Amino acid sequence: MNDNAISLFATSDARIEGEAFRQLERVAALSGMVRVAGFPDLHPGKGSPVGAAMLSRLEFYPHLVGSDVGCGMGLFATDLEVARAKPERWSKKLCHLEEPWDGDAVAWLEERGAREEGHARSVGTIGGGNHFAEILRAKDIPDPETFQSLGLKKDALALLVHSGSRGLGEALLRAHTTRYRDGSLAAGGKEAAIYLERHQNAIGWAGANRELIALRFLEQLGSGYRRVVDLVHNSVTQVATDDGPCYLHRKGAAPSDAGAVVIPGSRGAASYLVMPSGEQEPNLWSVAHGAGRKWSRSECEGRLRERYSADSLRRTGVGSYVICEDKSLLYEEAPQAYKDIETIIENMQSFGLIRVIASFTPVLTYKVRER
Repeated sequence: MNDNAISLFATSDARIEGEAFRQLERVAALSGMVRVAGFPDLHPGKGSPVGAAMLSRLEFYPHLVGSDVGCGMGLFATDLEVARAKPERWSKKLCHLEEPWDGDAVAWLEERGAREEGHARSVGTIGGGNHFAEILRAKDIPDPETFQSLGLKKDALALLVHSGSRGLGEALLRAHTTRYRDGSLAAGGKEAAIYLERHQNAIGWAGANRELIALRFLEQLGSGYRRVVDLVHNSVTQVATDDGPCYLHRKGAAPSDAGAVVIPGSRGAASYLVMPSGEQEPNLWSVAHGAGRKWSRSECEGRLRERYSADSLRRTGVGSYVICEDKSLLYEEAPQAYKDIETIIENMQSFGLIRVIASFTPVLTYKVRER
C-alpha cells in the first residue's frame, strides 16, 4: 500500500470511528487496489467500510459491493400540492407496500430491461433496514434554475425512495462467497463476466423496484409521478485506463459523474439535492450517499428506550410522521442513530465536491406496516 492509496474527504467534525479507518486501510492493502476514498458518512460495515469508493486494477471484489447490489435513491416529482398535504391522514391510509404487487411484475421488469431471476414477488417492496419511501417538501432552494430544470416545483411535494435489489442482490453475493469467500475475480475471466452480467441485471432490477414503489405509494394518494433522479450507491463499474481495465467499487457512495445527486438525512432531518462540482477524479467520481450511521443497530434500543417511547419516535422533531410498526426497527433507525446531515454537506462543500441545489424537509416516511 503506497502513501497515496487513501484519500479522506472529511474533517474532524465528521467523527469517523477508528474501526472505519482500519477497514479502509485493509481495503487499500488488497491485491490490485489502486486507491480508496472515504467520505464524511464513512462508518464500519460487515468487514468493509460503508461510505467509500475503491478503485482496483485487473481484478475486483464483489464483497466490497455487498449484498444489496443496485441499492440507491430515486427522487420523484409528484402532483401533490404542499398546501394540501395531509400527512396525518396519509399515515393512517398508506399500506400494503410489504405485500407482493398484484400487477405483472415480470412484464414491469422486462419493460425496463431487467430479468426477475426468481424474485418477481419482491418487486415494488421497500424492504427492511434503512430503506424507506418518504414524502418531502422543498425548504431552501439556492439554485432555483437547476431545481426547475429538473422538473421540480416548490409548491409540489416530492417522493424519495431508498431501496435496492432485495433478495436478488443477496443471492448474487452468496453465489460468489460460497466459492470465493472474500476473494477477487480476475478481469476477463469467465466468472468475472458471469458476475458482472448478473450485477448489471441487479442494477436494472433495483431501479425498476424503486419506480414501482413510487407508483404503488402515490397511487394510494391519487398522484402520478415523474422520475427526477435515480442513482445507485452500491455497485462496481469498469473503468478504461491506459494501464488496463480498472474497477470502481462504490459501497455507500453516490456517483458524482451522472448529474444531480440526492443525499438524504435521517428521517427527522433534511435531505439535500446537490450538483457535483470541480474535478471529480481525486474523489473517485463519488460523494457521500447519506448521513451515515453514528451508532450500530445493536446499541440503538439500549441507548434510546428509556428516553423515548416507540410512539414518540413515530413523530419527528420536524413534525413529520413515521410509519414503522416494527418496534425494533423504529429504534434502530431513529434519527439519533445517524450523523448530522448538515455536517456531511458542509464537509463536502469544504472540499469543493458539491454545490447545493435545494434542501427538503420530511413530511411522511413509510418503512413497514405489520403483516
